[in-house]
Amino acid sequence: MENFIIKSLIISSILLLLLYFVLRFCYSIWWKPKQLEKQLKQQGIRGTPYKLLIGDMREFVRQITEAWSKPLHLTHHIVPRVDPFTHDIVQKHGKVGFCWVGTTPRLIIKDPELMKEVLCNKLGHFQKPSLNPLILSLTRGLTTLEGEKWAKHRRIINPAFHLEKLKGMIPVFASSSDMLIQKWKKSVGHQGHCEMDVWPEFQSLTGDIISRAAFGSNYEEGKNILELQKELQVLVVEAMQTLYIPGFRFIPTKKNQRRKNLNKRITSMLRTLIQRKESAMRAGESRVDDLLGVLLQSNHQDNSPHNASSNETNGLTIEEVIEECKLFYLAGHETTSSWLTWSMVVLAMHPDWQGKAREEVLQTFGKRDPDFEAISHLKIVTMILYEVQRLYPPVIGLYLHAYGETKIGDITLPAGVDLNLPTLLVHHDPELWGNDAEEFKPERFSEGVSKASKDQLAFFPFGWGPRTCIGQNFAMIEAKVALAMILQHFSFELSPSYTHSPHTVVTLQPQHGAQIILHPLH
Repeated sequence: MENFIIKSLIISSILLLLLYFVLRFCYSIWWKPKQLEKQLKQQGIRGTPYKLLIGDMREFVRQITEAWSKPLHLTHHIVPRVDPFTHDIVQKHGKVGFCWVGTTPRLIIKDPELMKEVLCNKLGHFQKPSLNPLILSLTRGLTTLEGEKWAKHRRIINPAFHLEKLKGMIPVFASSSDMLIQKWKKSVGHQGHCEMDVWPEFQSLTGDIISRAAFGSNYEEGKNILELQKELQVLVVEAMQTLYIPGFRFIPTKKNQRRKNLNKRITSMLRTLIQRKESAMRAGESRVDDLLGVLLQSNHQDNSPHNASSNETNGLTIEEVIEECKLFYLAGHETTSSWLTWSMVVLAMHPDWQGKAREEVLQTFGKRDPDFEAISHLKIVTMILYEVQRLYPPVIGLYLHAYGETKIGDITLPAGVDLNLPTLLVHHDPELWGNDAEEFKPERFSEGVSKASKDQLAFFPFGWGPRTCIGQNFAMIEAKVALAMILQHFSFELSPSYTHSPHTVVTLQPQHGAQIILHPLH
């Protein structure tokens, strides 16, 4: 009898446990999404109806597959091709509407006043959505952090991106750009012209620049790390495009093992490089003139007994410095190569502006390598770079998550809602930029960014507010130097083989390459 009672209790406990998990599962896949949907609709916010588990993923994939299967004419009206699903939601449901990412509602906000509130006044109420563990294998640096940890990292990294430090890196930018130009001149040979896919060329250029700028005399080692990171990034993106199965990344498949080994090698190589740099700095054998050196110096000052609290150190651990070095590559490599690629494509489409920019460059510093004084006088080149970023922003949207109930404007956002601030759509909005929003008109930036549109937050390629990209000045100076030096030495036009097919893989990229015909100037 006693055994029977014990068995009955065990079976009852198991059944209750199973019931609990079934109810939790039903709550998370049906009751909670439906409650969130009801709360949004009660406030007059329209969106797509919730579909069990998958949300709008099937429709998202269908639309993007169809859009990316067809190239565009030579037009800057790229929104319906690049981000068709978000474009469709805004067209149907207005400037504030929602869709579903699995079981999570995603509120798309295209209203600048609400966006300002999110990015400035209420930023502490929002955080990044839970990141896929695969992304965290690329970096756990500044852009993935929140709260006090983010503030500490930002404070320590800031000195590396001060303008005075960046001025000293201009010879590095010029040296790398000159190597690219000499390579292109050799490709031209005696033919008088050559066709070049500039997309991989600019990836190599920005990789070389960030390796030199980040690691100084150790840049060859830095370039080796970059090559491994590029391979890791390809494997991560490939894995993210397949159906996500929790825990699958731990199964020792060939690709999972390769990703794990690459991450270990990258971390180990960076650790060795950082420790060597620290030793050289302590011995006075290394100048503090690269990003890593400035970061380590800033970290040392932050870590000093004068600044440290009694309970903990203020500085970064070596593991945290390693993660920030990984981020130098990811952020400093992809975005600027995208920016330069679209600048070349757009100037090939608009030879009149190419001519104006070249004339300004040659009048400002002739065939000399640019310095900070010279590039600060490049008004036309700056206007062009801004307008390219408006039409072809490297990052097409900002994504946040409401972890608690939050009020923005007249909207009360329940906890558990994702936000999408669609940079690309805002940059192309006729209400903010005028009826010529789809046209390439650099003159709209002739009086600076703040007067280029009807609202100051209509242009935010580097984000906005406290979390504006820390590397924006680095990227702008790098892009100015590279583009100016190319204009010094080449005129260029689109190749007949070029197909206008912008799409997104982390950043906005040319799906079938960016084939340009180069003509050297004598």
